[in-house]
Amino acid sequence: MPTVMFRKFEKVCAILKKYNNDPGRLITILQEVQEEYRYLPEEVMAFVATSLGLSPAKVFGVASFYAHFALVPKGKYVIRLCDGTACHVKGSDGILQALYRKLGLDEKVPTTPDMLFTVETVACLGACGLAPVMVINEQVYGQMSPEKAVELVEDIRVREGSGNV
Repeated sequence: MPTVMFRKFEKVCAILKKYNNDPGRLITILQEVQEEYRYLPEEVMAFVATSLGLSPAKVFGVASFYAHFALVPKGKYVIRLCDGTACHVKGSDGILQALYRKLGLDEKVPTTPDMLFTVETVACLGACGLAPVMVINEQVYGQMSPEKAVELVEDIRVREGSGNV
C-alpha cells in the first residue's frame, strides 16, 4: 500500500522532499502543489498534512485563508477581470457579461467544461491607468472592451485547437 500511495502522490512527494518535509514551508509547498494540479485537491492536502506532521484542518485553514489558493479545479487559462472603481466605471461589467455569454459561464459556474477557461473578478489589479483591465494567467491586457475580450478568448481557442464556442 505505501508504494501505491507514493506513486499516486509522486510529484507531491518530490515537492515535499525538495523542502525537507519542513512544516514551516507549508505555503511554498502548497504553491508548488497548486502549480502541478492547478488547484489543491482535498486528498492531496490531507497527504501533505500527514507528511508534514500537521493536522488536515491546519493545512485546509491555510489554503482557504489565502485567496491565491484554489480549492476547486480551474481552467488552463484563468481570466481575472478587474472590478475596482476605475475599471467598473469604464465598463468592466459589460466585459464580464460578454465573457460569460461567449463561454457559457456565470458566477456559479466559472470554469468551462473542457477546463480551458476560468473567469474570475478581482477587486483590483493595480493598473487603474489601463482601465478596464483583464489578466489572462500572467499577461495583462489594458483598455479592454467586450469585443476585445471575446477576441482574446477566440484566439486562445484557435491556438488550443478547440475552435469557436
